[in-house]
Amino acid sequence: MEITAAMVKELREKSGAGMMDCKKALNETNGDMEAAIDWLRAKGIAKADKKSGRTAAEGLIGIVSGGVKAVAVEINSETDFVARNEAFQELVRGVANVALSTDGTVEAIAKATYPATGKSVEDSIKDAIATIGENMTLRRAALLQVEDGVVATYIHNAAGDGIGKLGVLVALKSVGDKEVLYSVGRQVAMHVAATNPLAIRAEEVDPAVAERERNVFIEQSRASGKPDNIIEKMVEGRMRKFFEEVALLSQAFVMNPEITVGQAVKDAEKLAGASIEVVGMARLLLGEGVEKEESDFAAEVAAVAKG
Repeated sequence: MEITAAMVKELREKSGAGMMDCKKALNETNGDMEAAIDWLRAKGIAKADKKSGRTAAEGLIGIVSGGVKAVAVEINSETDFVARNEAFQELVRGVANVALSTDGTVEAIAKATYPATGKSVEDSIKDAIATIGENMTLRRAALLQVEDGVVATYIHNAAGDGIGKLGVLVALKSVGDKEVLYSVGRQVAMHVAATNPLAIRAEEVDPAVAERERNVFIEQSRASGKPDNIIEKMVEGRMRKFFEEVALLSQAFVMNPEITVGQAVKDAEKLAGASIEVVGMARLLLGEGVEKEESDFAAEVAAVAKG
């Protein structure tokens, strides 16, 4: 039986599988649509493994908060189209909910049971790959927890409840009023989303990063031809400015640039009725650090047409 492009398209729409897989399924089942769907389901895990080499740089960040504990997960897909798929969005939310009961590591989340399927998160993602037809990966996760206080959250470019392109967690340690804590925590989380600080405090900046900056400043200062003692003062001044710009608490607060983030938190203590300490932050930007590959959809269609 001749396998037409229309048949391949129909099977792709029904199964969510890739076009080449759909054509192979139809060839294997002599064009029987229902049998082809069953063939794809039976080959689901193998198909998922074959797709593991594809670059997955789109997707969503999912965040779930439990008050004193919150988690963010990044699940990648190959295309933004899939990220808008309701089934994929529910998967991201579901995995984030599971992650909240783990230690927050990718390994622990992958092994945890996904309630909707009764399987592990890892196997449930493989099943979703087979159904939706794109590679997906649980790439990163971050979990913050405090004994007293709140872990505030913020989603930027939200695609729905608890999901978006950029997720931030901010942990505040305090016995103060929880509503006040969450309010200031959310504002600080929005600031973190906008400025991407390297650390909470200057002394917590990675020493290797600080050393690289210092070396650059030294070389730039030497070009001025000034004496070493002057150069040393110039470098120290630039390093102070560098730490102010990259450390969260010393940055100008985006909500009110007249004060620092540290001062904004200090000011909130009056309303909270207790001292407030920023003890943790996490910022997950979708696809950060992933080298994206350009796809040629027209070439894929042509390949199917040629057989």
